[in-house]
Amino acid sequence: MATATMHVSESARAASAAESRFRIDVPIAPARAARVVALDERAASVARRLAERPWAHARFYTGGAADGLLHELDGTATPLEEALTGSDVVVVLATEDGGRATAAAIGRICGRRGITTAGVVLGDGFEADDAIAALRPYARVLLLSADESDTLELLTALRV
Repeated sequence: MATATMHVSESARAASAAESRFRIDVPIAPARAARVVALDERAASVARRLAERPWAHARFYTGGAADGLLHELDGTATPLEEALTGSDVVVVLATEDGGRATAAAIGRICGRRGITTAGVVLGDGFEADDAIAALRPYARVLLLSADESDTLELLTALRV
């Protein structure tokens, strides 16, 4: 009489003690230093609401000024180059075209430094076409959305 051969599924094999040495048992570390930059007043309102949530090491700024400064939400001015120093990921928020020059400057700095850049353009219409065009060459992620919660989801996915 033939003996039946037992086949172990991939799932069962992966759960075995022999395979346990290959498991990653530590949580994924959050991004080391994320920056979120709102380019206009409506985007700044979104940034303020997002900043109230518990984030690992995110810093939130408003920008759009031609003077090369970003402003922390408490109003402290920081030169753009300095604000981006040491960051892993920069997320730029826009609802209109007013921050096109700042978006382009952020994109150039991040491109030169190898910093991952994401752009979120919030709104129903095309008020931010120029901001989109300024970010497009630099942003790995460019999200166009009418839903503010998509920004929250993006920041979470980026481990901010």
